[in-house]
Amino acid sequence: MPGPRACCFLIPGDWTTPTGGYTYDRRLVLALREAGWWVDVLSLSGTWPHPDAAALAAAAEMVASLADGTLVVADGLAFGAMDTVVAPHAARLRWLALVHHPLHLETGLPEAVSQQLLGDETRAMRHASRVVVTSQRTAQDVAAMGVPPARIAVVEPGTDPVDSTPMPVKTDGSLRLLCVATLTARKGHALLLQALAGLPHLDWTLHNVGSATRDPDTAAQLQAQAAPLGERVQWHGEVDAQALHEHFAAADVFVLASLHEGFGMVITEALAHGLPVVASDAGALAQTLPASAGLQVPAGEVAPLQAALAQVLSDAALRERLGAGARAAAGRLATWPQQADRFASVLEGVE
Repeated sequence: MPGPRACCFLIPGDWTTPTGGYTYDRRLVLALREAGWWVDVLSLSGTWPHPDAAALAAAAEMVASLADGTLVVADGLAFGAMDTVVAPHAARLRWLALVHHPLHLETGLPEAVSQQLLGDETRAMRHASRVVVTSQRTAQDVAAMGVPPARIAVVEPGTDPVDSTPMPVKTDGSLRLLCVATLTARKGHALLLQALAGLPHLDWTLHNVGSATRDPDTAAQLQAQAAPLGERVQWHGEVDAQALHEHFAAADVFVLASLHEGFGMVITEALAHGLPVVASDAGALAQTLPASAGLQVPAGEVAPLQAALAQVLSDAALRERLGAGARAAAGRLATWPQQADRFASVLEGVE
């Protein structure tokens, strides 16, 4: 049997993909290793959470190769679709499901697909001794799938310290809005563009950082929607960590109009950079964004979003006050080593 401070992460695809979920997995693994854990990382091929027969067969072979008693941390993007793979090894291995965002709650799914994913996830979760989620809201979502609350643990993402020395608040010239989110329907770019289209009299540019390849149809629709706004809307695609830091450093306001979030790591990144925020209250965002650091609006509604954007774009004193609130909130955020310690405590209790 593997040692008491050893585990295996099952991660679908490339864990260097710059999304919040992959970043969480990667940073936890690195912090656990720094803390003395032996952590193996196995990559599952295929298109998850909709694997074909070949991907399921490869996953089954990989799981079958694990030694008896192995502590397996399975990312929910794959685990929710792995009931038939996990079931034969439910007693032989020790399973922990890591759920960033329940699969069936993805925005824009046909009802039949959503119900299928809900059934698949519900069955898979029965095999997990523990389930780790990244927010209290996601804990509620998982409990609604029949997982006993005693088996659910919340380990929020950590943050890195950032030099967020306050810069003079811009009082004239174009204000730079930053949105960091993959171009998918759930992230609410269409609502954001609609809201900004109604503010032509204000001096702003919107810089979008996030993959346009994971959902190319949505990306194309968004770029067509933004075309009338010309160069006021910029698309940067995926960027590396240094470039992302530079985008945060150059921004005046962070914006996120998501329709649902399991946590919203980009909000804490914005706080760490001392940025005022305009965001929806979708999912866990209602708890992630402190009122002192941003303006929050009902998810899915254009008019309140437009009004909040107009307010923050027009009021330098408000931006200064929210920026100060963001920096104060950043000082209270947990670090990745602290969150890895919390995660390790959960791992040590998996039977």
